[in-house]
Amino acid sequence: MKTHDKRCWLAVLCGAGIAGAALFSQAAVGAEFPDHTITLVVGFSPGGSNDITARVISQPLSERLGVPVIVENRVGAAGVISGQHVAQSKPDGYTLGVMSASPLVVTPHTLAKLPYDTKKDFTGVSLIGLTPEILAINPRLPVANLAELVKLARTRSVTLASAGVGGLPHMAIELLKSATPGTNIVHVPYKGAAPAVTDALAGHVDGVTVDLPAVSNQIADGQLRGIAAANDKRSAFLPDLPTAAEQGVQGFVAVNWIGVIAPARTPQPVIDKLHAALVQIMQQAQVKDALAKAAVEVSVSETPAAFQKFIGVEDEKWAGIVKAAGVEAE
Repeated sequence: MKTHDKRCWLAVLCGAGIAGAALFSQAAVGAEFPDHTITLVVGFSPGGSNDITARVISQPLSERLGVPVIVENRVGAAGVISGQHVAQSKPDGYTLGVMSASPLVVTPHTLAKLPYDTKKDFTGVSLIGLTPEILAINPRLPVANLAELVKLARTRSVTLASAGVGGLPHMAIELLKSATPGTNIVHVPYKGAAPAVTDALAGHVDGVTVDLPAVSNQIADGQLRGIAAANDKRSAFLPDLPTAAEQGVQGFVAVNWIGVIAPARTPQPVIDKLHAALVQIMQQAQVKDALAKAAVEVSVSETPAAFQKFIGVEDEKWAGIVKAAGVEAE
């Protein structure tokens, strides 16, 4: 064999060896994972839909994977602080984000600077839940429905709290303002759903727009008055609460979603193992029942790639909504 031919064969063999080693390494990573504690990072305070969902799935996920799974709240900037932490974490599957639409597909269009790029810094594992935004008010406010609230907001200011600047609840309020010209609706941001709801209960603000889980019990108990569901259909968890469209206000539609996210470059076998575990536990009756009590509808992606595609579609949608609403990046 000529020297040139030998070199070519050696190059082919070396290339095959490297590729084989890489595949073996990937398989080994998948086989070994996990062998210690996994942390689910939540960007909102306890009591919100992200936190509730993370805590519901943590124990079943721990049992499925055979290692402890803990929840860590890193609150602030409509979930951006937690997003930054996940994006900058080691891509090994041990630090995951339980993240929603706000930090992934809304704030990239409402905040001028973000410490991460949703398209480049994250890998989707799976969608796990859906929940619409809900407009609720303090019962002392003299209105019984959306039409009366709109009428009042045309005579005086009406303050509505949200879980933070630039997030989905904030954008829901902006949609409501756009859909009801001439109203004086004032957005009051808080650091999470729980403090926003607390101040609505106390009457420090007139009302609140947050994910359904954060107010479902308060509405059921009469502590808050549900005014409208920001969805194209009524929620099975609050079937008596009409949508905005049913009350003559078009365009007030904002459905939140919750998913599990890993840092970019997390090995695919690890992503696949996490996805398989989530598919299994989300089918468990106790998980479905616990999330139903929290007013979160279970929804799981068929594959990690399907969830990644879903995030891309949502990003384009909210970019258009933010632009149409005339919200300038802060």
